[in-house]
Amino acid sequence: MEKIKVLEVIRQGQIGGGESHVLDLVDGFDKSVVEPVVLSFTDGHMIEKLQHWGIKCHVIETERAFDPLVFGKITDLVKEEEIELLHAHGSRAASNLLWTQKQTGLPMVYTVHGWSFHQDQSSLVQKARAKSEELICNQCRQVICVSESNRETGEEMFGLKNAVVIENGINLHRFDRNGQYHDVRQRLGLEADDYVAALIARMTIQKNPIIFAKAVMQANMQNPKIKGLMIGDGDMKGEVKDFIRDNRLFRIIRQVPFRTDVPDVLNAIDLYCLPSLWEGLSIALLEAMAMAKPIVATPTDGTKEVIKDGENGLLVDFDNVDQLAEAMLHLYDHPEEARRYGDAAYSVIEERFNSLRVSEAVTRIYQQILGKE
Repeated sequence: MEKIKVLEVIRQGQIGGGESHVLDLVDGFDKSVVEPVVLSFTDGHMIEKLQHWGIKCHVIETERAFDPLVFGKITDLVKEEEIELLHAHGSRAASNLLWTQKQTGLPMVYTVHGWSFHQDQSSLVQKARAKSEELICNQCRQVICVSESNRETGEEMFGLKNAVVIENGINLHRFDRNGQYHDVRQRLGLEADDYVAALIARMTIQKNPIIFAKAVMQANMQNPKIKGLMIGDGDMKGEVKDFIRDNRLFRIIRQVPFRTDVPDVLNAIDLYCLPSLWEGLSIALLEAMAMAKPIVATPTDGTKEVIKDGENGLLVDFDNVDQLAEAMLHLYDHPEEARRYGDAAYSVIEERFNSLRVSEAVTRIYQQILGKE
């Protein structure tokens, strides 16, 4: 049987949650069955890594959704590569595929890594975003949601029908709690006896980095051993830097640009925090769980499906600096409880979130759509 040639499309080439998903998805495909070609709308580390693996990649530059300047270029690419199926990851990627899908008639799959509408928007913006998501979903043969909560939200907001849930997965060879890792604490400016709470994510309003920084500052006032580590780029990177400078937190919080050695970093920290305002299902959260780190997070859609408060982590209210700081202090004071949470979090990953399972499930969808089962 001929291989399925699919175009995997993502908004950017820098490695974030959706991009890590694409990396693991492509890596896990049986290449005798699926031949992936990757299109990104910016260059970056993800593209470099895929090319190193021998995966064909293309970059068509745009940072806009529904950008007519790239429609023709994408269509030409699809024809040149003799693509059989389109797979968009995220709403921006999907929006820029709609014209090509109409022109070529190729079936399209859309993986929702969190909806583009969320609670920090005005009702007008939410309705407009929901309409655009409805347009995208109605043009797809299959919608994949990474959490049941996301599927239910789509159903409530605009009557989503053609959706299945395939939860994100983690490469358990790369994120191995018992693996050998480089000691990066000194390089990160941390002392051996620091208790390190980390936020590893894009510095955007979604991830709420200032709340994390405030909580670290508050916890450190009561326990100087507690330090913060913030790793990632994003449009709030400058605001975070200003907050650290204005509050003279240089010795308390280390701000570091995006790094590719995430397993080494996770091995070096004591606690992973995710104070997000919304999430589909955070890849970074799952990576920390795979490394058996205790978790403190907010109850976003995807997070509350995997973190059960008091069982495998702690959940704190949105925008609540006091609760986040108290959780940091509590886990420092109760190391056995923290270790128990980490072990329980790892068990969830081992049972439900192996990335190979995701690649196999997505392959079956491709085969069903194209009649190549």
